[in-house]
Amino acid sequence: MLELRVPMAQSLKDKRSAIRPILEGGRRRLGVSITEVRHLDAHQRATIAAAAVDREPGGVAATFDALERLVWSRPDVEVVTTARQWMEVEQ
Repeated sequence: MLELRVPMAQSLKDKRSAIRPILEGGRRRLGVSITEVRHLDAHQRATIAAAAVDREPGGVAATFDALERLVWSRPDVEVVTTARQWMEVEQ
């Protein structure tokens, strides 16, 4: 989960324009399921959550590392907090 600040956004349209490339990049380039989950009506805040599945924990970690790099590379958003949660299934 990534909590973001969009300091230049003056409207929801501005905020969504800033986070759309993150959501689309996560889906297209990284193959993660990703969406905005909190602060839907706030102009300058957004919380996005992503989910990924892999046979190896290292694969998921690498995917989330790439997602975080994608977010940090965006000049129009600031990262407030990040958190990762893992769910393992025994076979």
